[in-house]
Amino acid sequence: MKLPRRLPATLLTLGLVMALAFVYLKTMIGQTSNYALSRDLIGHIKQLNAQWETEVLKARIAITHNYDPLVIPVQQINELWSRFDRASKQDHSDPAAWQASHQAFLEALQEKAGLVERFKSHNSILRNSLAFLPTAEDDIQLRLASLDDEQRLAQQNIAIDTYDLLLSSLEFAQVSTDDKAADILLGLNKLAINKERLPEPLHQPVEILSNHVSVILREQPVVNDLLERITSIPIAGRLDAITQLLNQDQLQTDLQDQKAHQYLLLFSVLLVLLILYLVVRLVRSYAVIQRVNTALQSANEHLEQRVEERTRELKEVQSELLDAARQAGMAEIATNVLHNVGNVLNSVNISSELLSRTLRTSKALGLGKAMQLVNQHGSDLGRFFSEDEKGKLLPGYFNQLVQAIASEQQGMSEELAQLSRSVDHIKEIVATQQSYAGASRLVEPLKVAELIDDALRMNSGALTRHQVTVVRDYAAVPAVMGDKHRMLLILINLISNAKYAMSGLDDHPRTLTLSARVVDGETLRISVKDEGEGIAAENLTRIFAHGFTTRKDGHGFGLHSCALAAMEMDGQLSVHSDGPGLGATFTLDIPLISAEGQ
Repeated sequence: MKLPRRLPATLLTLGLVMALAFVYLKTMIGQTSNYALSRDLIGHIKQLNAQWETEVLKARIAITHNYDPLVIPVQQINELWSRFDRASKQDHSDPAAWQASHQAFLEALQEKAGLVERFKSHNSILRNSLAFLPTAEDDIQLRLASLDDEQRLAQQNIAIDTYDLLLSSLEFAQVSTDDKAADILLGLNKLAINKERLPEPLHQPVEILSNHVSVILREQPVVNDLLERITSIPIAGRLDAITQLLNQDQLQTDLQDQKAHQYLLLFSVLLVLLILYLVVRLVRSYAVIQRVNTALQSANEHLEQRVEERTRELKEVQSELLDAARQAGMAEIATNVLHNVGNVLNSVNISSELLSRTLRTSKALGLGKAMQLVNQHGSDLGRFFSEDEKGKLLPGYFNQLVQAIASEQQGMSEELAQLSRSVDHIKEIVATQQSYAGASRLVEPLKVAELIDDALRMNSGALTRHQVTVVRDYAAVPAVMGDKHRMLLILINLISNAKYAMSGLDDHPRTLTLSARVVDGETLRISVKDEGEGIAAENLTRIFAHGFTTRKDGHGFGLHSCALAAMEMDGQLSVHSDGPGLGATFTLDIPLISAEGQ
């Protein structure tokens, strides 16, 4: 069985479209869209860690007395880490290293939180004693001041020792050395010995002061040790290790995306070349048909002369006439096909130009330059991204590049879908013309508004070029059963004719109105109204005749084929015009068959 000549090209086109779709989906699935979010969360956690340590230092030197700032950062770090954990759940290039870094960070965070809790407890006791020292010393001085002159003179050494002990304790809270600790112990011993010579009312204040000084002497080294241990926990280092693993994962993903983009570009170029090949084939077919028409016209011109001269050869002439009639019928069908295909090719040309323009100006070209810059700093990427001015800009540039490439891919996907619909419609036009001989037609559920919009999209380039304003007047029309490609053929031709009818308008806007509604519950009526040159009354009855046209460059095939297609659907195509310069309205009426009842 011999395959149709267009079948291999059609199958190749479908194969390329499927390959493009597959590569596009693979690119979208392979993208690490959470990379920037993960980096931002890591940076925020590092800031909170630094803020946490700053708050500990403030509490150590008594700048702040409220311990809430020591609790809030760890809560926020845990919350951000949970978000990071959810955002980074994906396949990693080194799962073992990722798990180890993940666990090391959690252990470091837990250890630091425990040390901060101990610091809060010991520092609170220390600060209470330091805050009470001046009060305790003032109490002793007041008690000494209440003694008589002789007793006050006898206890003058006690007052001096008490003041010296206070100063030593405050100095020890600032600089904790062994010498200062020895001085405080010596002062406590002297105070304990001298307390026995004091009057009874002074014993309790002296004992209170001694107790607080002892607390300071005990707690200050503990607080200092806890502070050193807190600041030595390498949470920032753990986060840097995680960031490095993130960068490795993103680099691997970028390499995969680059490879997929190359395949996408290759398949797109092949598809464009194939489309151009099909266009050339169609143009050549049109040239062949033109030559056949010319030959037929020449044969018809000599036919009468041959009949007059060769009456005796009537049977041969009749046979030749039959052959000529058969060729004329074939030429009419072929001309109708070319006319209708020509309308759709406008949409194909627009989609091809947009795809070609997108490929020429693709943002993906900048990726190579960016990766070249990264490769130059492959040995010190961490320093390069954190310190180098160009390196700091690269993550943002990569994010913008991902968004730009995704936008390009979305636009190319939409244009490829439109291109696929146009190629499919060209194929269906040919099949529809072949079905006029009596073959069965394809009836399927149709959404009328979407069908009209498809016809508008296939004429969008010409409508925009001629500055035509489209007005959609769609009533609530249910889904109907109909022949999609016959209806699309009619609508494309009617919209194209309306556009040409308004091409000469300069004195008022070019407005095209399309309406769809159900009449009497039995008929679907679609109208195409233009504000163009209108139709003379004598031409209204001939407008759908084969070969009749009012345009200089027209062929008279489009409306004729539309009328035939309407009849094939058991419908009717009619026209109304109030006269030249008053526009025209073409109306398609077909029986309404609801898709819900099928």
